[in-house]
Formats: sequence, structure tokens, C-alpha cells
Amino acid sequence: MKTIKYLFLSAVLIGFTACNEDDYDYTPDPEPLPALTNGSADFSKYVAVGASFSAGFTDNALFIAGQQNSFPNMLSQQFALVGGGSFSQPLMSDNIGGFLVNGTVAANPRLYFNGTGPVILPATPTTEITTHLSGSFNNYGIPGLKSFHMVVPGYGSLNPYFGRMASSATATVLADAVAQNPTFFSLSEIGGNDVLSYATSGGTGVYQLGNLNPATYASNDITDPNVFAASFSAAVDALTANGAKGVVSNVPYITSLAYFTTVPYNPVPLDQATADQLNAAFAAYNGGLDYVLSLGVVPNFTQEEVDKRKVNFVAGQNAVLILDEDLTDLTGLNPALTNMRQTTPDDLLVLTSASFIGTTVGGNPMMINGVSVPLGDQWVLTPEEQTNVKNATDAYNQTIEAVANSKGLALVDFKSILIQAATTGYPDGDFIFNTSLVRGGLCSLDGVHLTARGYAAMANAMLKAIDATYGSNFNESGNLVNSGAYPTNYPPTLQ
Repeated sequence: MKTIKYLFLSAVLIGFTACNEDDYDYTPDPEPLPALTNGSADFSKYVAVGASFSAGFTDNALFIAGQQNSFPNMLSQQFALVGGGSFSQPLMSDNIGGFLVNGTVAANPRLYFNGTGPVILPATPTTEITTHLSGSFNNYGIPGLKSFHMVVPGYGSLNPYFGRMASSATATVLADAVAQNPTFFSLSEIGGNDVLSYATSGGTGVYQLGNLNPATYASNDITDPNVFAASFSAAVDALTANGAKGVVSNVPYITSLAYFTTVPYNPVPLDQATADQLNAAFAAYNGGLDYVLSLGVVPNFTQEEVDKRKVNFVAGQNAVLILDEDLTDLTGLNPALTNMRQTTPDDLLVLTSASFIGTTVGGNPMMINGVSVPLGDQWVLTPEEQTNVKNATDAYNQTIEAVANSKGLALVDFKSILIQAATTGYPDGDFIFNTSLVRGGLCSLDGVHLTARGYAAMANAMLKAIDATYGSNFNESGNLVNSGAYPTNYPPTLQ
């Protein structure tokens, strides 16, 4: 349709002018979008297998609104446009989050933004996690699930999120998912939890490289890549055994998430007088390092390490004092020469350190955590620990890509997406997402899991990969998820 522009003369003139051809806007109507097609994919029975992202975990909790805004539920709504069936989830009992175990609060409510920062919702959970849910489900997103957990019989006794929905006391996550006989599946963020607890704990675990027995792993350990490969391959083999197609995703570098990038390495403000006082207190420590170096009795102890370990405060913003187990142990020569150093831009302070740095030990104003008292290992992920996370992630992703290619599955490169979000920003719909806490749009208030809008962007990345692999046209037909329809924060009144 043509739009006529009426041109009015200046008020100084009297009269009117006739319209001419230049007064018409010949903007053509937009080309009609093609009809939606499913291509070669059959979406009639969709089953999601994964961890907390698949479950809709957000703001450090699982709750009804988050589950309804999970990316699998969003996908199921788009699949329904081309023959997809119903999609059942093991919903919690409220929008408070957290849960009870035999009436006692065992997991805290969700976080909300109070205008200053994330705080715990002042409410009591109503979900009794020991209450078993009946029926079959389509969403097997289990918070806390590691790759090898998928095939552990009786895993419900170890993880109550699965326990409340498991088909039996001896069920495995994978067997219950396969029993739904899916025609299409998503297998997402498998491998994320295999490195996540190590990273969020500041690297307090062990990279179990070469240990093929996960029964011997501690909770914060990194899974051996061969153990991961066996578990992931078994999952894909089982899910595709009856001809089902699917979409899988690789593992992002989780150290790009807000949990590791929000607290700067130098968050301690000092005036000159305080800096001078602290430097005087550490003079003996710094001198002791020089003395040990001059003795030449400690192998591989170099000037470079001495310079790295020396403590120096200045007027302005200061690095945090930490313990670093990768430094040379000098306590055998002098117990006062502990493995202390100050953080550098290469260190990642975890989000929870923000509320600990600057507190005092036993109320003693001279013993300040991160300033005069070094932070323990759990508060910082050092470069060596970051390397462990990266190496394991790279190994997992090699397996994921190889298996996806061998089975002809759609593959989403979440690693590249998160790198883009953490640097230049990741566009989706009308938004450009980044990984900043609260205002970036992608990361929820816990700094690890996504917002509902972030999950919408995740769903769209999956739909585009499905289009590319199976010939559907969710993107071209205008049937992606409208990310703007989903919130980035839930109000405290939602309970």
C-alpha cells in the first residue's frame, strides 16, 4: 500500500500547493515469509536431557516461573507449530525456590535484585523435595548432573531433583529419558558441571586426568576426558537408537561467566597512610624472600617468583592478598614465609568473595581478609587452575563435535557464543547480550545460570542449528523465540 505524505507550507505563507509525484512514498510491501516446515525432523515427542540450564535453573534456584521459561519449554512451544506434542516438566511447588527435606529448609530461596545487588528472597520454600511426582516427563534437566551421573543406577538417592521424578529407586537419568521414546531430543550442557564445581570452589578439587574411576572423585574434581567421552557417547547412542534426531551443544568456557568476572582483581581502596602502615608490616616478609633467594638452597626459586610474591600496597585500588598453592613451599625454612602473593589481572576472584573481602577475623581490626590476612584457595581461580578448566573443556568439546558429526546431529557452538557475549556482545532479536551481572541480560543473579531472556537466546541458537542440519526454517519463517517477551529479573512479589 502506498503512503501519502501531506506537506504543509510555512505559516508565513497563505494557500496550499498541489501534491506531486515526489510527495508519495513508494515503499513496497515486505515479502511474505515462507510457511514453517519441520524439514526432516520429527518433533512429535521431544525430550530434553541436560543439567541445570535445561531445567530452567536461574537466580540460584529452581522455581515454577524459571521452569516455564526453560529453553526446552520454549523449544517445545516452537516445535508445537509443526507437529510437536505436549511437554511435561517436574514443576516445583512455588516461585520462592529452594526446597525442604522432611520439613527443614535444605536449599535457599531464589535471589532477587534489591536495587543494590542480589539478595536471598525472604520467604520459606514450600517444595518438599522428598515428595515423589507421578507420571512421565519430557524434561530431564537435572541441576548438578555431571556426565557420568547419567548412567548411575539409583542416582535419585544422590540428587533429590532427580529423585522426585525418577521412575524407580534404581533408575538412571538416561534410561528414564530413553523410555519416553523421543523422536527428537536435546542433549545440552553435558560437561559443564564436570568443571563447574571445581571452578566455583576456586579450584579446590583435582583434575582427575588419567583416573577412569569416577566413583573415587570428590565433588569438586574435574572429570577425566575419557570418562566424559564414554558417558557422552553412551547417551547419544541410547537416544538415537530408535532413529531419533537431536541437537547437542558444546561446553563454553565457564570462566567467562559473571561469577568469575564481576569482582575485579584490585577491589581494595586504601589511602597513603594505610598503605604505608601495611607495607611496614610486610617488610620482614618481603625481606625474608630476598634472604632465601640469596642462600640459593631452594631449587627453582627465582627472582621472578620473589617479585611475584612480594607484597606492596599503594594509595588507590589494591590487589587482594591470597594464598597460592602453586608457589614454592618455603615454610620448611621459615614458617612465616607462607605461599602469599597479591592477585594480578590474570586471577579470577569468585563472585562470593565480594562479601568476604574486607571482613575481619574475629573482629580484630588489624586482621582484614584479603588485605592483612590472605584469602584461602576457595576465593580465587588462579591461572594454573583456569588452565585445568580450559584443557578439560577443550577435550570434552572434541568428543562432542566428533560424536555429533558421526550421528548427523545439530551442534550448537555455545563456546563461541559465550566468548562473543563476554567481549563484543551477542545479538539476539532486539538485544545485544553481555555477561555483566544484573544488567547484561544474559547471566542471572547467581552469575552462572541464565536469565529467562538468556534462555530464549539459547533456544534460538538451537533452532538455527536445527534449521541448518534438518532443513527446517524456524529462522527464515519468522518463528524464532521472541526473547523480548521474557524477563531478566523476577520481582520479590512473585512467590
